[in-house]
Amino acid sequence: MGFEIDYLAIAPELILVATIVMVLVLDFVLPRRAKYFTAIASVLGVTFAALPLLILAVDGGSREMFDGSYTVDTFALVLKGLFIVAGYLVLLMSVSYIEGDRYYQGEYYFLILCSILGSLVMASSRDLIVLFIGLELTTAPLFMLAGWRKGDMKSNEASLKYYILGVLSTALMLFGMSLVFGLTGEVSFDGIREGIGDAAAGDASTALGLAVLLIIVGFGFKVSAVPFHFWAPDTYEGAPTPVTAYLSVNSKAAGFVGMLILMYLALPGASNYWAPALWIMAAASMTIGNLAALRQQNIVRLLAYSSIAQAGFMLVPFAAAAVSGTDLSEAFSATVVYLVIYSIMNLGAFAVVIAGARKTGTGDIDGWAGLGSYDARLGVLAAVFFFSLAGIPPLAGWFAKFVMFRSVMIAGGVSTVALAVIAAVNSVIAFYYYARVVKSIWLDGAPATALGDRADTPAGSLRLALIIAGVLTVLVGIYPTLASVFGDASRVLAAG
Repeated sequence: MGFEIDYLAIAPELILVATIVMVLVLDFVLPRRAKYFTAIASVLGVTFAALPLLILAVDGGSREMFDGSYTVDTFALVLKGLFIVAGYLVLLMSVSYIEGDRYYQGEYYFLILCSILGSLVMASSRDLIVLFIGLELTTAPLFMLAGWRKGDMKSNEASLKYYILGVLSTALMLFGMSLVFGLTGEVSFDGIREGIGDAAAGDASTALGLAVLLIIVGFGFKVSAVPFHFWAPDTYEGAPTPVTAYLSVNSKAAGFVGMLILMYLALPGASNYWAPALWIMAAASMTIGNLAALRQQNIVRLLAYSSIAQAGFMLVPFAAAAVSGTDLSEAFSATVVYLVIYSIMNLGAFAVVIAGARKTGTGDIDGWAGLGSYDARLGVLAAVFFFSLAGIPPLAGWFAKFVMFRSVMIAGGVSTVALAVIAAVNSVIAFYYYARVVKSIWLDGAPATALGDRADTPAGSLRLALIIAGVLTVLVGIYPTLASVFGDASRVLAAG
């Protein structure tokens, strides 16, 4: 190991950096009417960033840089692929959404690209410093993007809430990480894992417990898990819808990846501290998120509470395995698979929200009544994504639920069975409010004021995003091995 740089291994990051610079230059030199070229450059840059991932995947093997703090292995590659695809879909959603904002298009794409770059860094991080840099590079641009609609009070409120709570959670997480470094003298995950045993068994056990809980608080905010979820509904509603989609997928996925890698690789010896906390967060997130979603009339707020509940479902395998004391590899694999499937179908749901709001002129569920009668294609896509989120076969969501329950049953134990029962009950609750949206679209009569003649078809980029997300949702449901590749990659991480 050493500090040599493998330029092929970091080629995706370098391409994104070059794209960021290009967007800045274009935004500076282009006249206002030609600012849309920054969008084209962003989409092309993210597309080209995916090409080195394919070369690295064919080449195989693990590449370590900077004395092992930055690793590009199969696990990192598949997650980087997820982040790039998700970022690509969000960029496609954004093109038509902000095309009228000629003044600030360059800044918008600059911030999105910086956040995507941070998520790629997260996937390869193998020490606390790189992990923190990647996480903050992912989330910090979103403080500004959440308030992008500068004249909208809801957007300003969304940005302010997200910023204040985000800074507070970051400070707590960083304090927890500094305590871990002080107790072990290490920043690398391998070094922390080796040194954590002495800290857990000695007089420093109280400090270790505090450190772990502070780290969980920080990550709990990033993934919007209960009780650190208060910012999510208002921020999701106030932010531009493509930004909300990005928050619910890339930002959440990066937070989950960081938290689980840290617990899995660095802190397995401190599971007696973090396992009960994750169990409580999982149960509370599923229950509170789903119960709150039942009362929502706005689709974006419904998806916000749905995202909180889905965070609970994603925590279930890892929390169950840790509480029962069984091997974490199966649970880690199940969580990664769930995260990948959730990302695909949730991005599709938000793309439908953008298209549906333009079609109907509203984001309220009642305002979407009868949408299927005058736009059957959009109605079908809405049914596909919302039923997939509910876990209905043969759509992708069923396999996410399957691997979650399978992992819990493998773990065994009274506490895990209790968590499985809570998850099963919440799956039924979630089906109700997802089905309510589909019912309104297909079974309720269209109001007299329905705007069926407005925006007959979504913009080309938005249509492409809908097609990609829809095809992937159906394909993964029919051929679940496409998603299981991500779970197998997590086992490679365990073997490493």
